[in-house]
Formats: sequence, C-alpha cells, structure tokens
Amino acid sequence: MAAQQLWFLSLLAAGSMIATAMGADEAPTVAKTMTVTPTQKDVEYETPKPAEFAKCKLEVERKGKLNGWVVVGPAGQILRKFLDTDGDNKLDQFRFYNHGIEVYRDIDSNHNGKVDQYRWLNRGGSRWGIDQNEDGRIDQWKVLSAAEASKEAIRAMIVGDASALMTVMITADDLKSLGINPQLGSRLLESASDPGKKAKAVMEKSKVMTSQSRWSRFDAQMPSTIPVEDEKANADLQIYESANAIIETPRKDPSPRFDAVQIGEMIRVGEVWKLTQVPVPIEGEGLTSSPILMEPLMTSPGGSQNAPGPSPKVAQILKDLQDVEQRLLQPKQTAAQVKTLMSRRAVLLKEAIELAETDEERVFLTKQTVDGYALAAQMGTYPEGVKELRAIEADIAKKMPTSSLLPYTTYRLMQAEYAVNSQEADEKDEKKEKKENQDDKKEKLAEIQKTWLKSLEEFVTTYPSSDDADDAMFVLGNHEEFQGRTKEAIVWYQRLVAEKPKSEVAIRAQGALRRLELNGQVISLEGPLLSGGNFDIRKLKERVVLVVFWNGNYELCVEDVPQLRALYELHKSKGFEIVGVALESDKAAAQSFVDKHKITWPQIFQPSGPNQAGGLNSPIATSFGIISFPTMFLVNKEGKVVSRNATITDVKADLPDLLKASNVVQSSQNKNNAQSKK
Repeated sequence: MAAQQLWFLSLLAAGSMIATAMGADEAPTVAKTMTVTPTQKDVEYETPKPAEFAKCKLEVERKGKLNGWVVVGPAGQILRKFLDTDGDNKLDQFRFYNHGIEVYRDIDSNHNGKVDQYRWLNRGGSRWGIDQNEDGRIDQWKVLSAAEASKEAIRAMIVGDASALMTVMITADDLKSLGINPQLGSRLLESASDPGKKAKAVMEKSKVMTSQSRWSRFDAQMPSTIPVEDEKANADLQIYESANAIIETPRKDPSPRFDAVQIGEMIRVGEVWKLTQVPVPIEGEGLTSSPILMEPLMTSPGGSQNAPGPSPKVAQILKDLQDVEQRLLQPKQTAAQVKTLMSRRAVLLKEAIELAETDEERVFLTKQTVDGYALAAQMGTYPEGVKELRAIEADIAKKMPTSSLLPYTTYRLMQAEYAVNSQEADEKDEKKEKKENQDDKKEKLAEIQKTWLKSLEEFVTTYPSSDDADDAMFVLGNHEEFQGRTKEAIVWYQRLVAEKPKSEVAIRAQGALRRLELNGQVISLEGPLLSGGNFDIRKLKERVVLVVFWNGNYELCVEDVPQLRALYELHKSKGFEIVGVALESDKAAAQSFVDKHKITWPQIFQPSGPNQAGGLNSPIATSFGIISFPTMFLVNKEGKVVSRNATITDVKADLPDLLKASNVVQSSQNKNNAQSKK
C-alpha cells in the first residue's frame, strides 16, 4: 500500500462526523486526499489543479455498513471515494475516478491495513490483480482479458520484469485445471518455459521493440472453441489461435513507428487469458511459432487422451505444415513466394492424407487442403487456387460422389470463383480510363454477381442437407434485402429457419425476420451500457429515440457522427434521445471510438458470452439480424418503430413532427405502410 494511505486507515468511520470526533485540526482536507495515489501506476484518473482544491468538496457517505469520504470536483464530478465497507472503522477501499466514472480500485480484502487486490473498472479496463504478499506487486490475476494479457506481457518485456511476465504465462496448474491432454500439455509447458530468459533474448535481438516502445492495441481474429469431443481437454477450450499486438515506438520523425508483435496462441483459464509463448516482434524471418492446441490429434475416434501421438513421420509433416501456414500469414509475401508455399503445403497435405489411418483423418486433412486453396484465392494471394479446387472437386465426384466432402468442396470453390472473378474485373478496370470503363465495369460485376447468386440457388437445391446450405440461404436473403426486395428476403430467411433451425445463422435469420417486421411495432431493447449500468428503452417513453447500430471501421458510421451530434444538441431538450449499440470487436475499441468522437449519448455494449467479444456475434446484434452499418431505428413517443432502416436524411425530415406529436405523424405512417408492403 502507498505510504500516504496509512494516514486514512487511522480514521474513524465517515458517518460519525470525523471533524467533530477527532477535532477540527485533524479532519481530512481535499488537499490531503489528493496526496493518495493508486498503488498501480498505469491508471488514468482525474486530479484537479491545486488552485481548484477550494472549489472541491469532501462529503460523507453512509449506506448500511459502508461509510467513507467522497471527494467531489469543481464541476460536481466524483474524484475519489475512500470507504470502510465492513463497519470496522478502517478504510479498506480506495476508489479513483476519471470524469466522474470509477476507473480503478485498491482493495484491502482481509482488512489488515494493507492493500492486496487491484481492480481496473469501466474505461480503465477489466483487470483484477491479486497481491498475495501485499508488497504492491501483482502475483496472479483473477480477471484478465486477452487484450490486457497481451498488454501486460509487452509491458513486462519492455521494462524487463520477468516476475510480471510469469503471471500471464500458462502454468502446470493451469493445464491441470483445464484437464489438458498430456501430449499437448508438455509441449505447451516447453513453449512457455523460462519466459524471463526468452524475453531478454528477444529484446536484445529485436530492432523494432525497444525500451521506448509501448503497447498500442490487440490484433486477433475471433476466438475459437475446441470442443471436449476433440479429446484435447476435459472440457471445452477457448483459445486465440494466433494473436498479435501492435506496438508504438517514438522516433525522430514526427510520426511514430508501429510494428506487430506475435503473441501467438492464447488460452482462457477461468476468467484469465494466458500466453503459451513469449511474444516475438514480427521482423526478419517473421512469425516464429505454430499453434499447438489447434493441430489435429492423430488418434482413432473414441481413443483416450493418453493415446500415443502421431508417428515421427506424420509429426514431422504436421510440423512442416505449421511452418508453411505461419509463413503464408507473414505480411508482404510476393506472388512467387505464395505460390511456392502453397505448392509445398499441397505436397505435405497429400503425404499426410496417404499416411492417415482412418477415414476421419483423411476427411479432416482434405478439408484442410480445400480451405487453404479457397482462402488464398479469396484473399487474392493465390488465384490459381480455383484451378486446384476444381481438380479436387472432380476427383471427389468421381471417387466419392456421396461423400460430404463433395458439397464442402463445391461451396468453397464457388466462393473462390466469385472472389477471383470480382478481383479480376476490378484489376482490368484500373487499366482503362475511368469514363469509358464505368458502365462496362458495372455490367461485368452485375453478371458476376448474377452467376454467383444462381450458383447459390443451385447449391441449395442440390445439397439441401449440407452443412453450408444454411449459409447459402442466408447470403441469398441478405442479397434480396440489400436490393430492397423485402418479401423475397423474408422467404429465404423463413426457409432457413424452417430447414436449419439449429444452425447458428438460423438465429441471425430469425433476428432479421424480427427486424424486417419492426415498422409499427413496439420495440423491446435493453442491454448493458458501456459506461456501466443497464439500458431499457421502456424508460424513455414520451421521448423520440434513435437507435444506432454502429462499428467504427465503417466510413458511414464515422461520417454520421457530426450530424448526429448536431441533431442531439438541437433536439435533446425537446424530447429527443439517441442510444448507440456498439458492435465493435471489444469494449476497449468501442470506448476508444466514443472518446475520440466526443459522443455523449448512451452506448450499449453487450459481449457475446465469456470471451467478451462483441461485433455481429453480440446477442443484441443477432437478435435483430443486423447485417450492415450503420443500421438505425427511429422510434416514436409511444415506443413504436417509425422506420427500421432510417437514414440521417429521414431523421432530419421526420424528427420535428415526431417531437410535436403524441402519435406518429401521418407522413410517417404512410412511409411505414409503404415499407411494410415491400
């Protein structure tokens, strides 16, 4: 605990009027409270200037057993709270605020006069550290998100803090608690071993990660779930297969340098995300390690977790495959390099398929081959993947026409062809002068899309029971909706829900049906707020509400903010409210966007379960089947949706009348009726 906090621990409970009980000379002052600082130093909290102390107030707070002091700032915002939460007349919580919102808390949980827990809250993050020996250093984490784990690891490496790095690395106890397969456990422990020594070697060798570098952001795809049936653990595992962090390093040039650091495979242990390797900057040879948990276990179906691993030859093939996969992910690969790597990948997979002992293994490896070609073709790095997929499809059709591999391959071939054809149309367009080519380009792209949609319909007809039929129907429904053909979209969504009720996209389709039928209906909308607490639109009766589903990566969402802000400032006092629904990848990204654009209206952020991921996987997004950004609902004073697909122009036109009326104005009713007939 910081030394200055000892002064507070001697105080009596706040509710007993300290100034009277101890004498006026011993009563705390605002100036004294400002000398108390967080034990952990990476906290952004608000402290007024000494000249403003006279405008601050020190108030008593009493709620049951909870007693303490509240420091209120010049503008009436809370700056600090020093509390006795158990009624023993000793302060045990020290809370720090930023712009009136709590961001950090020092906690004396065993009430012995020494802080032993540290919590970051709201905009401060979600970390919760435990200090077992009460020396001011975090010994283990109780809550730690993946992004914050990467930040802690980078910070520890930069300052040379091996002990702090250890707290975010996977341990034998972690693996035991998860019931990890011994085959994988020993490899994970080896990968995570001696992190201090490895980190020191990385820092000495690196040319991009220096003592001046700072963690900037977390960069990863959606987390993956490894089901218990894969026999890699005693329960489902949640992992990031290959995460990265972006670091910022100042330089002589005014603009800083940004570099990527490979965090590698991460695994969730309770409420804490752990690293399985020491982070390594992506430089020189680039990516240096391969995922361990995501590689297949070459065991027979139903085999025990202690079954022997793959033969040495198969193990070497898998290791070589992982190396190829990682190199393919390395940025700035030339076309020649990608072609060489893809050829090598195909050879290795073919060898692995020939050595596979079961049909399940052969199917799995064949899917790996197909996925690799399809992804590379869609990314534009290996358009030849289409040709390779055609050959695989023809071979499967000839040898295994009833196998599920045939529709699996066909669907990915369709996706690859569509992507490559669209890319080629764009490339040819760039070589011609703009004026003469605009119409030609539109015609080509329209024809390509027409062919794509026709192939989707044929796929659903030919393979209605395949695992990809639901995705095809959802894409078709999306297309019809984007074209304004609501009735046709509803037909596809309804068919998807009826034929594939248990699929993930069926939930989205059900949400889309709900959204398409919103006009004229009372909307139900509630969820957790980004700033804390809960939002319920029912509490905004008698107010006109604009619900904005947004994601900061979309230009239109950014462009709309100034106009939304102007409307909000102009009409809020007249009964207008905006509520944003942040469909960002994580809470930190949502808060960053809100802060950057100075957005003052409330924001809902609803994570999608224990991974704390948001985006289109957020329950609130799937419940309305959101497919584009921004999506805006305009709601009248009765809580009924006037427009389920409003634009800024619509809002500007309808808002004055909606604010005046107790019911929906006639013009809005006409629009509602017109939309409902589409």
